[in-house]
Amino acid sequence: MPEGDTVYRTARRLDEALTGAEVTRFELRVPRAATADLTGERVGGSVSRGKHLLLRVGEWTLHSHLKMEGEWRVFARGARWSKPAFTARAIVGTAAREAVGFELAEVKLVPTRDEEELVGYLGPDPLADDWDPALAAARLQADPRPVHVAIQDQRNIAGFGNEYANEILFVRGVLPTTPATEVDAAALVDLGARMIRANRDRTPRTFTGDARPGRATWVYGREHRPCRRCGTLVRRSELGADPTKLRNVFWCPACQR
Repeated sequence: MPEGDTVYRTARRLDEALTGAEVTRFELRVPRAATADLTGERVGGSVSRGKHLLLRVGEWTLHSHLKMEGEWRVFARGARWSKPAFTARAIVGTAAREAVGFELAEVKLVPTRDEEELVGYLGPDPLADDWDPALAAARLQADPRPVHVAIQDQRNIAGFGNEYANEILFVRGVLPTTPATEVDAAALVDLGARMIRANRDRTPRTFTGDARPGRATWVYGREHRPCRRCGTLVRRSELGADPTKLRNVFWCPACQR
């Protein structure tokens, strides 16, 4: 599931493959930007902001969001793509490589000076150089909604998705339905930052320290299985900011009260 650590690694991979090179192929297969052509421009770099990816080319920024299925892959120029061409939404090629964004949920091209119009609303990002844990904790602490919902609101903290929310709350022993105003927000933020930084440079992601299949999570995806701490069966329900945004919630009724 793409969360902040996945997008960070993607941005780094694009940065290493493209930065400084001249664009020789540029295609955006989305209606609003289908005629855009940045061939001849140079790639300035690629960075992540929470779950958003910003690829800077000349004076423009190609913004993409992976959502659930999207991904960027890098190929040698002329190599056969490893996914069907009809799923490609963005192509940025140089003399040596092609970066292809497959099944991207959002693709926008904006002047770099206007980047903040797309990502300026985001809360602090634990993987960014300007990470501000105090501000993240203050935003989380002021949110009256269930903490499982509040911790995924990108306006509070940028980068945490459903898997992180479930795992952070288990490790801290917090019931997902607890209002965020009633939790130790600073402790949650600190733990979450340490988790996502630990996963930033490795794949697959792990929360337990064991990356073997079926052993990487404490509660996420483990409905009806014994809690790794106490043996109580893990439960599952749903929570969301509204009925259209429900997410699976996993918790141990004994460890999280």
